[in-house]
Amino acid sequence: MNRKFDKSKLPSRHVSVGPERAPHRSYYYAMGLDEDDIARPFVAVASAGNDSAPCNTTLNAQADICRQGVETGGGMPRRFNTITVTDGIAMGHQGMKSSLVSREVIADSVELSVRGHCYDALVGFAGCDKSLPGMMMAMLRLNVPSIFVYGGSILPGTYQGEDVTVVDVFEKVGQHAAGNCPLQELIALEKVACPGHGACGGQFTANTMACVGEAIGLSLPNSNMAPAPYRSREEIAKAAGEQVMALLETNLRPRDICTREAFENAARVVAATGGSTNAALHLPAMAGEAGIDFDLFDVAEIFKTTPYIADLKPGGKYVAKDMHEAGGVYMLMKTMMDGGLLHRDCMTVTGKTLGENIDEITWNPDQKVIYDVKTPITPTGGVVGLRGTLAPDGAIVKVAGMDRLQFTGPAQVFECEEDAFAAVEKREINEGSVIVIRNEGPKGGPGMREMLSTTAALYGQGMGEKVALITDGRFSGATRGFCIGHVGPEAAAGGPIALVHDGDVITIDAEAGTIDLQVSEDELEKRRETWKPQENDYASGALWRYAQNVGAAHEGAVTHPGAKAEKHVYADI
Repeated sequence: MNRKFDKSKLPSRHVSVGPERAPHRSYYYAMGLDEDDIARPFVAVASAGNDSAPCNTTLNAQADICRQGVETGGGMPRRFNTITVTDGIAMGHQGMKSSLVSREVIADSVELSVRGHCYDALVGFAGCDKSLPGMMMAMLRLNVPSIFVYGGSILPGTYQGEDVTVVDVFEKVGQHAAGNCPLQELIALEKVACPGHGACGGQFTANTMACVGEAIGLSLPNSNMAPAPYRSREEIAKAAGEQVMALLETNLRPRDICTREAFENAARVVAATGGSTNAALHLPAMAGEAGIDFDLFDVAEIFKTTPYIADLKPGGKYVAKDMHEAGGVYMLMKTMMDGGLLHRDCMTVTGKTLGENIDEITWNPDQKVIYDVKTPITPTGGVVGLRGTLAPDGAIVKVAGMDRLQFTGPAQVFECEEDAFAAVEKREINEGSVIVIRNEGPKGGPGMREMLSTTAALYGQGMGEKVALITDGRFSGATRGFCIGHVGPEAAAGGPIALVHDGDVITIDAEAGTIDLQVSEDELEKRRETWKPQENDYASGALWRYAQNVGAAHEGAVTHPGAKAEKHVYADI
């Protein structure tokens, strides 16, 4: 392409234009660039690729293919890497406290690399849960022309003729602990559940946020549901590189795309797919980067009026590969748009509106994954917001696939996840009880751990529908059952969850959206007088720093004020 760019108005002029930048240019010559190369816009290609887990193992190769697209579009690609913490490996031990913190580190590290080197545009590749919102948060924070690319999901494993995912392994651990699964059967399953590259295949957090990328307009249409091993991922990577140069040419930026209406579209798609409760943490965090007020309660209001129409695991039958073959996120949004559930005028990275992109899609009535919006699986969304005397600042529960939406029972209280998991393993959880796991919030954990090991073990023991679980921590997108997370204020902040005693009656109604502690205010006041916050073991390092700065879960558990407090936008330097 013969695109010509005026560098005098781009950030990269600060490192490449004028006699005073001769020392800077010498570094580029050292890397094999020539004068023409240096005269091009510098495009950041950020990859969360690493060998930590299969979610991330193809990202560097995809990012390298993206370079070709950037060059074809008239830019000069500059690749760098950021970290990930992979939840499936961090799960069930102290390592999970690093997970949510990594979202902030990813966003910060991408910001710092782009700022430090004065890049003009950004293409970001991510694969595991927190790296997706972290990458999109950086795009909104920097506000340079940007495209988000998901690395793709894993293909399902096969065990005894059935499709399986890593969640089946977590649940099999519970069956083994209950004496209902021989060790050799567990070992056989673990060896086949994850057959290759890619992120967890169900509608867990990674695929939920991948859907958000398309729904909010930051990803190319129907790019994110293609599994990681598919050759089409190479075409997507190259196309993203080419298209980001078109965005740079027209100066179409993430905050032009991610408006309040676009966030509403994204929340609707999360609910319609029975997506991860973590979206109610990540959407507010992303919105804050754009200066938009959009908290847990805004998300929950949208969930209330969104039908559940995608039959995806863990509540349903299918995985991301099936969603892709059914037509992907745009097939889902086709019927949602026809039902008047989406704002069609939101801009996207194609340079067209969401409605214009959807107009190019033909509804496929023969696929089995996505229901017509007129005949949904259930009339309201797969994720529900709750509020009440136990959670004045809100809580959230995933109800996709659940038959029981009300629960009342006596509390069994645990001060951390390890204590709760040990009780599950020892079969000390009482049927009909409400398990309370506290001191696992953003500050109190610190890091707001996910509880998949505990919830999956309960399910494996056949207790998944017989108890409820409440925490100021989080749940994996793979969690199923009556599991309520993000309870706020958290215990470390003196919220009501800190004052619950064993035997207190807790009532939950996911239809009415309520969660209440049946204890008088007088009694709670007495308990407040003797309550002291629990100390944790993190008095230095990244987790300590996070605990000092992190805000409330219902506002996204973020560590800085966001765009509302900024005095200038990086893209305008």
